[in-house]
Amino acid sequence: MAEIEALIEAQELRFMQSWMHRDATAIRDIAARDFMMMVGSSPPELLDRPSFLAATADGFRCIGFRLGQSFVRRHGRCAWYVAGARLELELGRIEWSGDFMLTGLWRKSRFQGWKLAEHSIAPSAKDGRFSETVRSMQLWT
Repeated sequence: MAEIEALIEAQELRFMQSWMHRDATAIRDIAARDFMMMVGSSPPELLDRPSFLAATADGFRCIGFRLGQSFVRRHGRCAWYVAGARLELELGRIEWSGDFMLTGLWRKSRFQGWKLAEHSIAPSAKDGRFSETVRSMQLWT
């Protein structure tokens, strides 16, 4: 299991770096053809791969990021990635920075390796009581 965690974490890092550097070629290599970016705005919005690629060139920029603790769970030919992150984004002329939750659904194809099928970003709750309360509900602690 540790092997898949390291591989998916490295792929997520590569995806985020490609976004930050606006490297459309690398994003095309990482993201599946049916890739969707889900943005946790209110209301939530979606960008398909062509829309995301176009947006990264101009209107939806990742200026900086720092990935936090992550979790990876494998489900057959898929892996689910979840991490906290500090993101510095620009949406047009609007700055959107802070703590976010990132999720990614990675799918392993027979010939192309692991591809990012779904990615989402959503602002994280700032109140630490939520995390503490959920942790207290875990039966394994």
